[in-house]
Amino acid sequence: MEIIYLLIPLSLIFLVASVWFFSWAVRNAQYDDLQGPAHRIILDDRDSQHGLAEAAKKSAEALQAPSTPEQEKA
Repeated sequence: MEIIYLLIPLSLIFLVASVWFFSWAVRNAQYDDLQGPAHRIILDDRDSQHGLAEAAKKSAEALQAPSTPEQEKA
């Protein structure tokens, strides 16, 4: 029974410390968007690769297209 006189104050100290740490984390923007920058890096990479693939496809089509009217008839 004497242990409860120790456990109750310790649990209250732990509770106060936990609430203080959580409020500190919120004030210092620790809970901002954690996954957004990681996803943005991947999506930016995919967008740039998609743009490069389209440019390569257009240049390949331009190389295969006939450039003079004589080549078009043949």
